[in-house]
Amino acid sequence: MPYRDLVTPLISRVLLPQRPPQERWFGGQDVAVALGVLAVQSLLCVLAPGGGRPPGPGGWALLTGSALVLAVRRRAPLLTVLAEVCLAGPYHAGQDPYYAVLPSGLVALWTLAAAGPPARSFLTLGGILVGSAVAMLAAGRGDSVLPTLLRAGWIADIVVFGEAVRVHRDHVAALVDRAARDARAREREAERRVVEERLRIARDLHDLLAHSITLVGVQTSVAAHVLLAEPARLDRAALARSLDGIADTCRAARVELRDMLEVLRAGEPAEYGPPPGLDGLPDLVRAAGSTGARVRLSVRGECAVGPAVGAAAYRIVQEALTNAVRHGGPSAEIGVTVCRGEGELRIAVVDDGGDRVRVDNAPSGGGGYGIIGMRERARSVGGGLRAGPRAGGPGFAVTAVLPLTGGEVAGR
Repeated sequence: MPYRDLVTPLISRVLLPQRPPQERWFGGQDVAVALGVLAVQSLLCVLAPGGGRPPGPGGWALLTGSALVLAVRRRAPLLTVLAEVCLAGPYHAGQDPYYAVLPSGLVALWTLAAAGPPARSFLTLGGILVGSAVAMLAAGRGDSVLPTLLRAGWIADIVVFGEAVRVHRDHVAALVDRAARDARAREREAERRVVEERLRIARDLHDLLAHSITLVGVQTSVAAHVLLAEPARLDRAALARSLDGIADTCRAARVELRDMLEVLRAGEPAEYGPPPGLDGLPDLVRAAGSTGARVRLSVRGECAVGPAVGAAAYRIVQEALTNAVRHGGPSAEIGVTVCRGEGELRIAVVDDGGDRVRVDNAPSGGGGYGIIGMRERARSVGGGLRAGPRAGGPGFAVTAVLPLTGGEVAGR
């Protein structure tokens, strides 16, 4: 069962600010907060008047308005604070209970600080304190300025607390965003690995099946030619060689295909052999020669070649021989040259074109993937490949230059 991250969505839902829809000024949660604050302020008026007289109708109206305006605090936090100031001023001027109107103002200041930015929050707090001091001085209550400012210290604590909540929310939002980006990066990496594995399997299947099927097709054509050309003078030895070649090719393809299927089904088996390398080139030459084509192999140099480079070289030669036999037929002459030295491995597979008749006498249905696969093999170990008509004569030439030690393990 795939792992599901249940913690990150829970953290984001609880700690991150839940914005109301942009087309609505307030939601049910905002109305509930406003009504809750109104209930608290009403209880303070009734139970703890603080030495003041009970508020009159005007005081109750201002008290109710200061609570209800909190319904839009998240959509417009600064306007909510300014509205609280405008309502609290006349309320205090009427000598109504002092502490009753504080909860709504504190909630508005906390919301402003939690929304940020911090400069706006602290400038607003400073403006409120300075404005209150100026108003008291203008009303002839200068002796109350200092006590009022001292009592306002815990109001500043509310702003600091809201700022801390904002910083924490931003930190959690950054963590959630980074976790989401990491998850997307892991998904992209997994998709890339899947694509690379599919391409590797496609290359391996193409190299195996295209080579074997091409050899079987050419050998079958040779056997049919022996049977039909001169039935009265049947060359039984040539026919037997063609049929034996078909059987050998099918057995080799079956063994390699079985090894590949074992890897795909249950992982790498315990006795999985090394990938083919340069020591397998003579077998490729003999298999291509069994079709009737004349194939020459020349290997120069004694430098050690890494297993990845050896496997890439083997597959390049295999595909080049397959193309030469497929398009040139039994009459083709093919030269395979492998030169090791000076930190690189040079490969050349050149044919004379033969009779240039397709052995299956059918259209190809497209350009095929042989040359594309050879180029991918070369690039996988840091090398390069060129393929095109042979210069100075008929035929086709494939040349590749590979480093002696490649950085990536090529597939089987």
